Amino acid sequence: MNETIKNLIERRSCRNYKSEQIKDEELNQILEAGEYAPTGGGRQSPIMVVIQNKEVISKLSKLNAKVMGGNSAPFYGAPTVVVVLADKNIGTYKEDGSLVLGNLMNAAHSLGIGSCWIHRAREEFETDEGKELLKEWNIPDNYVGIGHCILGYPEKVGEAKPRKEDYIRFVR
Repeated sequence: MNETIKNLIERRSCRNYKSEQIKDEELNQILEAGEYAPTGGGRQSPIMVVIQNKEVISKLSKLNAKVMGGNSAPFYGAPTVVVVLADKNIGTYKEDGSLVLGNLMNAAHSLGIGSCWIHRAREEFETDEGKELLKEWNIPDNYVGIGHCILGYPEKVGEAKPRKEDYIRFVR
């Protein structure tokens, strides 16, 4: 089987991470894959904010949990969080940011790095605290949260759920 397709089929969301930080060389390869995700009209609406500072990750994690109405640890102890935001003035911003997240996760898997898409970025950055973070990071108001890609070395990897029977339909 083609190695790319094998990676796409075998990738799983990781929710158990070792505390060890991923290597810069690995991170840079993953980020480059994100940069080359397709975007509508090639307009490149997304940006990625890479966070490895434990205090900032903790702050974001608490903000994310608050959006859910709880106090869980939604980043599962991952040592790296990549926040994907996109320019809401570009019509394909949601799709563009989603493709970036997909590329990040698939590239991570190909390097043996665990990943998971964590939702609620939009809601996080609509709060006053979230808006303050964007200001600190010099990100303009027209950028909205699409999602977080958490990254780290996996403690364990889950099994794939069986695929539903009617996943593919042909019209010929």
